Amino acid sequence: MESNIFKNTQAFAQQLDAEDALRHFRERFYIPLVNGKECIYFTGNSLGLQPKTTQDYVLNELEDWANYGVEGHFHARTPWVSYHEIFPEIVAEIVGALPEEIVVMNQLTVNLHLLMISFYKPTQQRYKIICEAKAFPSDQYAFQSQALLHGLNPADVIIEVSPKEGRSYIETTDILEAIQQHGNETALVIFGGVNYYSGQVFDMPTICKAAHAAGAFCGFDLAHAAGNIALELHDWQVDFACWCSYKYLNSGPGGVAGAFIHEKHLSNTSITRLAGWWGHDKESRFKMDKTFQPIPTAEGWQLSNAPVLSMAAHKASLDVFKEAGIHHLVQKGKQLSAYLLFVLNEINATFSEKIIEVITPYNENERGCQVSLLMLKDGRKIFDALMQQGVIADWREPNVIRIAPVPLYNRFEDIYQFGQIIKKECTQ
Repeated sequence: MESNIFKNTQAFAQQLDAEDALRHFRERFYIPLVNGKECIYFTGNSLGLQPKTTQDYVLNELEDWANYGVEGHFHARTPWVSYHEIFPEIVAEIVGALPEEIVVMNQLTVNLHLLMISFYKPTQQRYKIICEAKAFPSDQYAFQSQALLHGLNPADVIIEVSPKEGRSYIETTDILEAIQQHGNETALVIFGGVNYYSGQVFDMPTICKAAHAAGAFCGFDLAHAAGNIALELHDWQVDFACWCSYKYLNSGPGGVAGAFIHEKHLSNTSITRLAGWWGHDKESRFKMDKTFQPIPTAEGWQLSNAPVLSMAAHKASLDVFKEAGIHHLVQKGKQLSAYLLFVLNEINATFSEKIIEVITPYNENERGCQVSLLMLKDGRKIFDALMQQGVIADWREPNVIRIAPVPLYNRFEDIYQFGQIIKKECTQ
């Protein structure tokens, strides 16, 4: 939908909601209450809301545990010994992969470390890691500690790509220039698929192609991308990726995470990895042999057996995703953020000087659901007022409000109401 036909009116927002084929999915989620009323929840980029089926899915596993004890591994309604095997097909659709390239396990930064053990292999010549400036801190800590693990100085290893002066986000050309400049010394190029702070979607296929041309591996942290934007990890030839499930994938606080390893690496037993018994060949796993034989799929990177209770919550959300269809969700997400940008521009136009600077790209190919607002005046005061009036948003120092209307449970009317509140607060 073109922004030039948008209107900043409640009637128009309600019309968009009435025409939305996905509108009924909102009823499948618990919406938090503020002052006795459903809030406007715009922090699905931090923690997604709970599907109403989650309690039953988890309760089923608790009942099977009570009824079967250890035999639940084989006799539960969804046997625990193979529980993780129910995920690859639907997750592969969400991230654009083959099922054998997907494994659901651990948490995000654990998976990042495990994958860097395999794909960050510095030599005297090639040892640098190229990443975005202002990556999520956990990623920065992982890169630093991986450098130290190899006896290297992180200051020598990590090359951060920053926006050029006067820009709020990184141009693809900035990244390509960094890869060209440091290519002969680069071991790994790794970016967030979506920058957590600005909401910028990086040009992953172009970055990956450039990294490979320079002789480096390429990986992505998809914490803010999985379930938010269109991904084609297999076709882009991405070497590896990992993501959490508690943001757009609505799988609960600290929920089980996911990982992708490209098909071209799956059968390569010479790849260094930290091994555990759940990654061992299934046919001989319970023979308890001391020599590790990795499963020739992404499952070969597993360490431990499935955290079933967390995975049950994950399944509740993924079943909703399967029903809705990721392509439909991505399309609606872009419409929601486009309408939000329109409303923000309308607000700015009512004042003699700009009060909000959007630091998220306007180009729909460079953004997903999230829009980040740099508040030029009274940012914290406005944020606190939004929270008091039932808008749950996210504050990032020094003066950024992150807003993420997500397609499964947010409405266009939520955006209109948010605009009315923020306009009122900005005039006071």
